[in-house]
Amino acid sequence: MLKNRIRGTIHDSFYLGLGSRLYPGSRIPWHRTAEATQRRQPLSNQPIRAGRRPLITQLYSPGLAPIARMSGRVPIESQRVDAPLTSSATFLVLSVTESPDAVKTVRSALADIDGLAKNVAIRDLGASFACTVGIGSDVWDRVTGLPKPSELHPFPPVEGAKHTAVSTPGDLLFHIRSERRDLNFEFEKQLLDLLGDSVKVVDETVGFRYFDVRDLLGFVDGTANPVGPAVPASILVAEEDTAAAGGSYIVVQKYVHDMKGWKTLKAEQQEAIIGRTKLDNVELDDAPTGQQASHKTLNTIEDENGVEHDILRDNMPFGSPGSGEFGTYFIGYSRRLWVIEKMLQRMYIGEPPGLHDRILDYSRPLTGTTFFAPSASILASLDSD
Repeated sequence: MLKNRIRGTIHDSFYLGLGSRLYPGSRIPWHRTAEATQRRQPLSNQPIRAGRRPLITQLYSPGLAPIARMSGRVPIESQRVDAPLTSSATFLVLSVTESPDAVKTVRSALADIDGLAKNVAIRDLGASFACTVGIGSDVWDRVTGLPKPSELHPFPPVEGAKHTAVSTPGDLLFHIRSERRDLNFEFEKQLLDLLGDSVKVVDETVGFRYFDVRDLLGFVDGTANPVGPAVPASILVAEEDTAAAGGSYIVVQKYVHDMKGWKTLKAEQQEAIIGRTKLDNVELDDAPTGQQASHKTLNTIEDENGVEHDILRDNMPFGSPGSGEFGTYFIGYSRRLWVIEKMLQRMYIGEPPGLHDRILDYSRPLTGTTFFAPSASILASLDSD
């Protein structure tokens, strides 16, 4: 009886946290106060229909985006990097071409990204549409004309004894997501029409939510994400780099899974690799120091003072059973790029070295690219000259 009560408590706590990621306008706890709910009324004051979420702050717009006040400076409007998890997402990576007006066209498109997003989002205000734009190191100077964020550089390949995190090209990232695949499709179509021959598609991946936010390996993905006030503290650059304040570093990797090999493992073996139980997502104890660490342990990052640093993952499954493709698109947002890079070092090289993350025996990266999502204020200013 006591065992069932404990398991029920764990189950309820897990799904309460899950609900805060699936149903808010941003990553704040969903058990809101009456006052907070009253503040988030729908646009045009229309009544909230049963089963629909409040609408304000769900539309991507500098006017509605969260405002980060950095060290008493003029308010900086961040992009919707904290947008809620949705049932559909498109990850679009582009390279800027050498056509004569390419940079000018890109600057103009990025400056108007808010208007383009509103054109699409207005068709269903309850669909939580959002688009986050990332700019790569190689084109940062040409596209923005601004000082480069202090940690921004191309994705460095990580070579372990058995596995390698590959580095692949990419100048622009558009992380497009909503509850409706057709909205994502329409936005991408209008965006590429606007950009024309100024860009070339490097990679396009369409992701989907799989049951209760599980990956195709069968485990809940993103449990360690920050929530509430910890979200901006974990993902938005602040006073440590004032020129980049309100922005966020982004790392993307496209993984494909060896499902046949994964299925040969017993559930207990899979759980030891991940570091959590498969059914109810309960965290397992860390292995003793010096022994094989789980994926969960290797992705827990502390600085030299023992302070733990979180990132925000918006991973999504993708694939096609007919073609035998099953994968996870990793996308991590962070205030500090070194946190994600240290995760990758620990995964591929191992901690201690030689004991790599065993999930890599069943998951192979096809891409690896780093971007920086500048504030919405910076994007809106790109077409001002």
